[in-house]
Amino acid sequence: MSTSPQSGDSPFDATNTPWAALGGEDAVRKLADAFYSEMDRNPDYADIRGMHQPDLTSAREKFFEFLSGWLGGPQLYVQRHGHPRLRMRHAPFPIGESQRDQWLSCMQHAMDSCGIDGDIRTFLDARFAHVADFMRNKS
Repeated sequence: MSTSPQSGDSPFDATNTPWAALGGEDAVRKLADAFYSEMDRNPDYADIRGMHQPDLTSAREKFFEFLSGWLGGPQLYVQRHGHPRLRMRHAPFPIGESQRDQWLSCMQHAMDSCGIDGDIRTFLDARFAHVADFMRNKS
């Protein structure tokens, strides 16, 4: 199962990437920061916040690096950490429907705060939902 954002029906391709549609590095970093800021401040996301270290600096950076490559930009995560192996890296954490839904809600708030809308929002909503559901490892 691919986690590539370019799989399936998409308005994006190798020359028109989601990374570029969002606005490149600055916009992707802003999204990663907004996601972790929302998770850190909103008690609705206590379950997923509890899966992280108290200091979110490293998580923010790794998420930015991952999103950069996943969205068709520079493969920063792969260059620095190797293949993402999302399911393996998340296996130690119990991820069920509640945690999936918290993650998706947090990401929706982050995208709202970044003003992401239109075709790129529709695309990201679907791709994030697909990957979040794929990460589930408990009922």
